[in-house]
Parts: sequence; C-alpha cells; structure tokens
Amino acid sequence: MKKRSLASASRSGISGGALMRRRALLGTVVLVALVALAGLFSYLTRDNRVSNHPPAESSSSSSPTHSLPAATPEGRAAALTAPPDTHDPIAFGKAAAVALWSYDTRAYSQHALVASLHRWLTTEGQYVDADSVERQVASPLLWGRMADSGQFATATAIEAHFPESFTRALQADPGAITQAYVYAVTVSGKQSIAWNGSPQGGAEDRSATLAVQCRPDRPCALVGVMSSVAP
Repeated sequence: MKKRSLASASRSGISGGALMRRRALLGTVVLVALVALAGLFSYLTRDNRVSNHPPAESSSSSSPTHSLPAATPEGRAAALTAPPDTHDPIAFGKAAAVALWSYDTRAYSQHALVASLHRWLTTEGQYVDADSVERQVASPLLWGRMADSGQFATATAIEAHFPESFTRALQADPGAITQAYVYAVTVSGKQSIAWNGSPQGGAEDRSATLAVQCRPDRPCALVGVMSSVAP
C-alpha cells in the first residue's frame, strides 16, 4: 500500500503533535534519539517487575519459535490468531511478526485480516500507528488478484532481539524512558507462500522491527511496524 501523505493524515484528524510523535517512533532507526525526544521506550518488564538493568538480547535459544499452522488443501485455514497474553516483548514480537506475515486469501477477506490485526494494537492513541500495520497487508485490489489464484502464506519467527541502539539508549538514560513502556523488537523468520497448482510454493527470509508496548499492569500490545529494520 502507498503511504498516506501528511496532508492526508491531517485530514484524518490526527493532530500535528501526535503525528510527530508517531512518525518519530516508527520512521527512524536512531532509537537513541527517539528515547531522548519522545521517551517511548523502557526497560524490559517481565512478570510485572521492572528491571533496573538493560535487557539481555533474546533469541530462539531462549524463546520458542512461533508459527501458524499451514492451511489445508481444502481451503480451510487456522483461525485468525489473537494476541498472546504475555508481558514479554520478545515473545509478543515474535507472535506479532507471524501474524503480520501470514494470510490466506482462500479463507477470509482482506478486511477480516486487517480487523484481526487491529486487535493486536495498543489502545493508547498517542502512540499507536495503525497505518504502519495496515501497510503490511495487500490492498483490496491486490488481495482480489491473489485470491483468484488461491494464494496463502504461513510464517515462522526464528529469532528476536532488542536492537543494539535500543539497548544503548536504555543504558544511557533509563529514567527518561519509563513513560510509555514501548520496546523496539527486531524479528527474523521465514515466510512460505503457496497458491493453486503450486502447493509447495516458495519461501523467503523476512525481518521487521516492531514497536511493542508492555506496561507492567497489562499484557503487551503492538504499537506499530518501523519503516526500517534496526539491527
């Protein structure tokens, strides 16, 4: 999908200040600057406890691989997934990436997939960027063409970690980032795509940096998808 212009965003009723904060969070990989300017990131919170030390990098060795079951040849797919009830941003990030990379044009509509992904989003309007999530889904026109060939995709999240710049920001000024409890999580995995006449399809590597909100008193939620992958 094409990115909507700032003028379009303004017409949608997004205030200039909210738009600035939203694009600052999702439009750059310089997370140190994000922390200093917006205060959107915080220490890793697990089991409702706030850590006083930067979180260690997590990967598939310490967090299980997430994947969605493959759709059946008859065209029935696993139900659209709901967000997990977790306070672990790494685990949530992996699950969210799988949800973003998976679809089945044979089993549900483009609108149904978008509505399902909205359930993953934080309800805090000053931070959420729903547009960045919707851009991960094919447009209605493209979806229709994909549906003509019965295209579907399954995904696996193999590894996830906090970007180096994010960890350095936590070390530099932890006190300035305890407001929003938003974490940057970079996820790597694979997406397998198949269609009518090609049940095996093909696979490709995927990676994305997600903004995940995990407040101590509530399960994690998705803030948005950053425009660039932060290593």
